[in-house]
Amino acid sequence: MLRNNIEVDVKVKCIEAGVTQAKLAEQVETTPSYVNRLIKKQENIVNKTFVQMIESLGYDIELTYVKRD
Repeated sequence: MLRNNIEVDVKVKCIEAGVTQAKLAEQVETTPSYVNRLIKKQENIVNKTFVQMIESLGYDIELTYVKRD
């Protein structure tokens, strides 16, 4: 099981950084519509097959975000 809600995490981190989804898209050299699709669609950022493989090995997935200096 993926314990993080990555879509919500991205939205929260954008708010904390004062960055719009459009600006984020520009920074990662993609379109705002693609960033929006990733955030809205379930299990698109972390591959579903990857999650299933890790689960079948007896693990849950937890992501930790560490702010760079």
